[in-house]
Amino acid sequence: MNKNQSIWFKQPAASWNEALPIGNGRLGGMIFGGVDKERIQLNEDTVWYGGPRDRNNPDALKHLPEIRRLLFEGKLKEAHRLTELALSATPNSQRHYLTAGDLILKMDHRGKGKAEHYTRALDVASALVTVSYTWGGYRYKREMLASYPDHVIAIRLETDHPQGLSFYARWERVSGKFMDEAAKKGSDTIVLRNSCYGSDGEDYVMMLQAVADGGTVSTVGEHVVVEGAGAVTLLLTAATKFRYSDPEAECEAVLRRAAAKSYEDIRAAHIADYRSLYDRVALQLADAKEAAERSTPERLEAVGRGEEDQGLVALYFQFGRYLLIASSRPGSLPANLQGIWNDSMSPPWDSKYTININTQMNYWPAETCGLPECHEPLFELIERMREPGRHTASVMYGCRGFVAHHNTDIWADTAPQDIYLPATYWPMGAAWLCLHLWEHYRFTLDDAFLRKAYDTMKEAALFFLDFLIEDGSGRLVTSPSVSPENCYVLPNGESGTICFGPTMDSQILRELFTACLEAGQRLDADAAFREQLSQARSKLPETAIGKHGQIQEWLEDYEEKEPGHRHISHLFGLHPGTSISPAQTPELAAAARVTLERRLANGGGHTGWSRAWIINFWARLLDGEEAYRHVKELLRKSTLPNLFDNHPPFQIDGNFGGTAGIAEMLLQSHLDAIHLLPALPKAWTRGEVRGLRARGGFEVDIAWEDGMLLRAVVKASHSGVCRLRVNVEVRVQDAEGKDAAVQRDGADLTLTVRAGDVIYIARKA
Repeated sequence: MNKNQSIWFKQPAASWNEALPIGNGRLGGMIFGGVDKERIQLNEDTVWYGGPRDRNNPDALKHLPEIRRLLFEGKLKEAHRLTELALSATPNSQRHYLTAGDLILKMDHRGKGKAEHYTRALDVASALVTVSYTWGGYRYKREMLASYPDHVIAIRLETDHPQGLSFYARWERVSGKFMDEAAKKGSDTIVLRNSCYGSDGEDYVMMLQAVADGGTVSTVGEHVVVEGAGAVTLLLTAATKFRYSDPEAECEAVLRRAAAKSYEDIRAAHIADYRSLYDRVALQLADAKEAAERSTPERLEAVGRGEEDQGLVALYFQFGRYLLIASSRPGSLPANLQGIWNDSMSPPWDSKYTININTQMNYWPAETCGLPECHEPLFELIERMREPGRHTASVMYGCRGFVAHHNTDIWADTAPQDIYLPATYWPMGAAWLCLHLWEHYRFTLDDAFLRKAYDTMKEAALFFLDFLIEDGSGRLVTSPSVSPENCYVLPNGESGTICFGPTMDSQILRELFTACLEAGQRLDADAAFREQLSQARSKLPETAIGKHGQIQEWLEDYEEKEPGHRHISHLFGLHPGTSISPAQTPELAAAARVTLERRLANGGGHTGWSRAWIINFWARLLDGEEAYRHVKELLRKSTLPNLFDNHPPFQIDGNFGGTAGIAEMLLQSHLDAIHLLPALPKAWTRGEVRGLRARGGFEVDIAWEDGMLLRAVVKASHSGVCRLRVNVEVRVQDAEGKDAAVQRDGADLTLTVRAGDVIYIARKA
């Protein structure tokens, strides 16, 4: 076990929040590591409740003008009431994610004794979970992996006990209350058959096959029984009717192919596949050998006491990348609110896709941290949202294009979710999601991708050309909308949520319209449409500074009902947007700082994902000390023993946002240059990062010492201009060791590169 890259425990998991996650995009498992009884809680990404529905409110469109009139006249109570009636979906809730069940292994250790020398570990560098201990002087080991190439979870059990391994395996699902059929299938396989889409029949199937070295394997009732084996490989897979007309036949075929291979071959293929992604990026902040001798909960406790542990920060960063690889691969659904790991039939917030920040945050590290393939499931979901989104746009708003609100589900539902005034009636979900398409292009410069993505981006923008209305002052505003998920207070003390033209909406639309304009220009397409967008963009409200020196959250300078609210939506323009920055808009950047300080002074950052967003905000403000303070606060207050993010409860976006924030402290490229070490804290005196990605098609390695750049390597995948921003005097050379032709402007270095060029940068002595 490489303790520097492992999350490890000295005992089995006492709760789900101590279990260790594995996943291959579609299949997920949480390993508890019990000695006498192993529990592996299981998920399959398409096991959701219920099927697709048309929930669009047929009365929305005829009441929309009245809702807008009431808002403009300041009649909040009447506007809220009518919005609730006419703009809520019918029914008001989307579908929810479900646990697939548990695999239970009941061990027979053949003799009295107790477990000694116990360890349970997840090696994030190889995506393997191991459980090892001795019993009666004999060694027992389990190794578990979720293979993307072979579509299985594989569990290898070994011992040097002369009588071998004896145990039985069975299925469980929430105390057996939600199991339709558990049965044997031949002499070495058990199967779980269940319905989940609200129809009769077997909507999903899980299947387990035991392959033993020596001993015997049999099935009794719903159990597979192993007696006296030297080693056993358990192969598990699952399938649903979301993808396959015959899930059981698919499971049989997957297991047949996997069982024909040795465990060593499955393991080797898994590690090679995983490392082809994971090994692209490496981060070392300090020598962490001493701290790594502590278990992960012990390290978290030490950080909670105020100790420094840079190795834990680096591990947390890589754990976020591990989780993205494990929960979002080509062919899978995107990572939801819990990635792929959920043990409930009724999970928090339905464990679906909350698209007013949380789903987007899941994918912030995809491009910067070298995992663009993991972004693909989100793109596929956006494409599936287009057709239902067109229907919602037409039926509810009388608009062209496509729209989505603050949630979606497995069926790409775009109608409003819940009846919750601070969040439900927000029409910006698809617009924000489409910016991920543009970001992928900015990193990859993949013209073929852009040609496909442009139509989707254009259709999201088209909705707003129809939906935006003038506010009486010549500005184009969204109406109705909300600022997720806060409430404003009027001078008379009345509070409200529904509004027109909240700051976040205008910031998102400015980014989307600009992306469509630039994409259209690059593709030489839609000149007339671009002109419409340009005119509409010029009429969007500008981000304003309020009476406290803060960024206004609403079009008017209202007070906030919750000054410490977890959402800081009006700083979208700072991150992930590009319209607020210290270099280009210093006054707005100063106001963003005031906004953050006011939020934090009133208890902000109390949820894990909000704290993660705050790290990114401070990094964009080039304040490494504040960014690092919130990295430590994320570990101290919002991280569970297994390093899962704690909302509370568990919600995975904080993990992904935290990883993205650490990357943002080391490299930024969202404006006009690749900024090396833009927000480096004093505590990170030395370190090295390899493989981060920058917009423009660049890969960047950076090493630093004494808080300053030591050396960097920039690899270009495309020809063009490379602009670098550095904090020290440097020498720039090409791959042949010759000084490169560089234009210097203060801290900025500009040079022309060709595809395949490698640029070496070294601090001058």
